Amino acid sequence: MLEDVERWLSTRSWSVEDRPLKKIVAAKRSTGSTVSVVLPALDEEATVGEIVAVIRRELMTAKVPLVDEIVVIDSGSTDRTSEVAAAAGARVVHRDEILPRVPAVPGKGEVLWRSLLVTRGDIVAFVDADLKEFSADFVSGIVGPLLTEPGVDLVKAMYDRPLAGPAGSAAGSAAGGAAGQGGRVTELMARPLLNMHWPRLAGFVQPLGGEYAARRSLLERLPFPVGYGVELGMLVDALHLVGLDALAQVDVGVRKHRHQDSQALGRMSAAIYRTAQLRLARGHMIRPSLTQFVRGEAGFEPRTHSVDTEERPPMVEIEEYVERKAA
Repeated sequence: MLEDVERWLSTRSWSVEDRPLKKIVAAKRSTGSTVSVVLPALDEEATVGEIVAVIRRELMTAKVPLVDEIVVIDSGSTDRTSEVAAAAGARVVHRDEILPRVPAVPGKGEVLWRSLLVTRGDIVAFVDADLKEFSADFVSGIVGPLLTEPGVDLVKAMYDRPLAGPAGSAAGSAAGGAAGQGGRVTELMARPLLNMHWPRLAGFVQPLGGEYAARRSLLERLPFPVGYGVELGMLVDALHLVGLDALAQVDVGVRKHRHQDSQALGRMSAAIYRTAQLRLARGHMIRPSLTQFVRGEAGFEPRTHSVDTEERPPMVEIEEYVERKAA
């Protein structure tokens, strides 16, 4: 199996520099493909506008017509995320307006699943809305192989993830944070799970990364865990559906974003473990919840959170989606 991964790393791992924009745009023109970019957003007014602006300025021009539409799916922001995104040039759609007959539940995967109903691109690229110092390479890098390599169906971005700390701390040094120390859930939960249970996926540098692109023909056949397990679930399901050689990754440099505290990461880990468990046994957790502790006035107090257990079916099973494709 290690030989299989090494072979894959040498044939399906690239750098963004391997495909100049001119080559990617020429491939897009020759294939007649269309590209949609989706930003799932929840209270991201500080960063979403700049991301949209960069994509429009660098990848949606007459000279570089790589992206055909950019859609921000607002999942219930209480700040000015929608206004900022719209002002920057994105089409903004609220999660609850999509497929209203199916009540929406909280979760990133829920938003990504619903986005397939309001986008039209043959290729759909997902980009997290909390990225700082955003580069258009994040989009062109993951879209490029899908336009130039007919056998590739899904591409993940890979990058270094510095772990920024408080000002004055070692992690928050002038170097911009502890290099390579971000992605704590990846290293402590996802990577061990993949190496032990799906070793053919062991070559992915950022299996949980939020920047990836895929052909609509693949995405519409995949189930979507509604919460944080969506990235791991998608990788595992795509592996079984289209095989390892249809998956790839591209190095786009450095990813800077907002980090969460350890308890939030614990809840994320529980959701990812649940996603893996379902794919290993299609069974049921005895207790689909996670209890954590915070110090209160009377000592440590328990806080119990439910673990995401719901998954949305492949979009090709949704009547409204089938009718939309036929129209």
